[in-house]
Amino acid sequence: MSDVPGAPADLLRSLTRAERLLSRRLAAVLADDELTTEAWRVLCLLADGQGHPMSEVSAEASLPPGTLTKLVDQLVDRNLVFRRIDPLDRRRIRAYLTTRGRREHARLDERVRASLAEVGVPADTALLDDLAELIARLDPAARRDHAEAAGPRR
Repeated sequence: MSDVPGAPADLLRSLTRAERLLSRRLAAVLADDELTTEAWRVLCLLADGQGHPMSEVSAEASLPPGTLTKLVDQLVDRNLVFRRIDPLDRRRIRAYLTTRGRREHARLDERVRASLAEVGVPADTALLDDLAELIARLDPAARRDHAEAAGPRR
């Protein structure tokens, strides 16, 4: 790509390659359960038990709203997810994991973690922290969220 070590093109290429390889590995782990990586992203987001508006799930899973609706329909059919009207804003729909969905997420999470451990992907959060910092620097909305999570500065 570039003759200059550490060039922006190298960063982009490395991140893209890592994402593709990680997605391929994850897809292989999830294939036995006939789940896609997109479905896995949705299950992981909903695993916090909070219930999330469909618009938030769409953004976090990097899926257009129509695609997300079809995917969530499939997860509902498999009794992994359910939807409810938001009690505070009846115009919004929130998605939640079912009891079965929580069990399946926990089981699959163990398999995914084991698969990543096989190739030495660190279980600590240092890499995640670095990526979150990069995202916060690149995305104004993430920067705002990151600052709010960090609390007031002194």
